[in-house]
Amino acid sequence: MHDLSVNDYLRQHIRTVPDWPAPGVQFRDITPLLQDPKVFRVLIDAFVHRYMERALRPDVVAGLDARGFIIGAVVAYELNVGFVPIRKKGKLPFTTVEETYELEYGSATVELHSDAVRPGDRVLLVDDLIATGGTMMAGKKLLEKLGATVMEGAAIVDLPELGGSARLRAGGLPLYTLVDFGGH
Repeated sequence: MHDLSVNDYLRQHIRTVPDWPAPGVQFRDITPLLQDPKVFRVLIDAFVHRYMERALRPDVVAGLDARGFIIGAVVAYELNVGFVPIRKKGKLPFTTVEETYELEYGSATVELHSDAVRPGDRVLLVDDLIATGGTMMAGKKLLEKLGATVMEGAAIVDLPELGGSARLRAGGLPLYTLVDFGGH
């Protein structure tokens, strides 16, 4: 890492794929962060060290389908707290609560097992990237339906030009992100 900040070090390992999944889109691919053991450890430690602080320590980590599972589960393990998945509709076998949110074209629904969190639980909500913020806001609402408090949303990448991080903060969700791809 030498003289690079953790944020710049991680940024160097995020691959940008032009025109995917559609022309004009600059896709931010986090898989290179996961492939290299040293980079993966730096990434996870950046989150773990923040949430080890007593004031920020969650009771449980919730991860958003699907890349939020990768980061969230490892962070939960390192913090010695439970992990709960927030899944796309139709993937969870037990009784669920659901939240539908709008997409650019149409809508999507996410679900959570009804016994995933308890009233009063402090939850850290994790995803890989914040774009429009729709999925993370739906996850927050789901957790709140069950009486939990979402103390913070965490993601590797923020794409501020898409407005999601501003919308989430305006909706009462503090955010912690590691790499900002503004103006790209």
